[in-house]
Amino acid sequence: MEPLVTVVTVAFNSEKTIEKTIKSVLGQTYPRIEYLIIDGRSSDKTVELCKRYEKQALERGYLYRIVSEKDKGIYDAMNKGIAMAKGEILGFINSDDWYEKDAVSLSVKTMLKKGCDITFGDIAIHKADGSRIIKKAALSRYETSRHWNHPTMFVKTSVYREFPFRQKGIHDDYGVYLAMKKAGKKVEVIHRVLADFSMGGASNKRSLRLSVKRIKDRYGCYRDNGYGRWYIIECILMEAGKFIFG
Repeated sequence: MEPLVTVVTVAFNSEKTIEKTIKSVLGQTYPRIEYLIIDGRSSDKTVELCKRYEKQALERGYLYRIVSEKDKGIYDAMNKGIAMAKGEILGFINSDDWYEKDAVSLSVKTMLKKGCDITFGDIAIHKADGSRIIKKAALSRYETSRHWNHPTMFVKTSVYREFPFRQKGIHDDYGVYLAMKKAGKKVEVIHRVLADFSMGGASNKRSLRLSVKRIKDRYGCYRDNGYGRWYIIECILMEAGKFIFG
């Protein structure tokens, strides 16, 4: 029997975007999914919209659960998802992003074939002007988030429980990935677009103040995991690209 996969979506006042996310999860070709929606007690119709899909999830044979309560931010909510997960494998998809239909099946197939702990793949980035670019996934000797895509990442649940999100900053997801790699967890890359990402979230807002904060947060991820001080250059270049090109 195929392993149960838990997919977690963290949401807060996401009524304008979350339906596309939900439909992408319920439209997966993979047969065994637990879908957890962790809502931060939204004041709009987010929870109401989520409840509309309970019947469809049941018809697909998926486990479907909505939790709505106050939290301490996105990574606190993600940690709640990790604690609640019943699946052997776990993935996160944000409430304004969505999966390609084979995302889960390809990730599970790779994990089982390669015996790895972590997989991630290519991602399609959708800009406000309607254009789309593909951000390729890769493993390289020189570590950089330019080759890593969190919405496409699936991890053994037991590994996520070893490395919960530390809630240190906006790039905490990348920090956790670096910590997993440092601990010797095996990673495989899937050279296919697995998910779609909408520009305009907290990690992409144009603001000099926010850019400086993101540089500090990203640099902290590198330093916490033993990377050299010169990685500050990588962090500055990443933010400069966002600030100039969007």
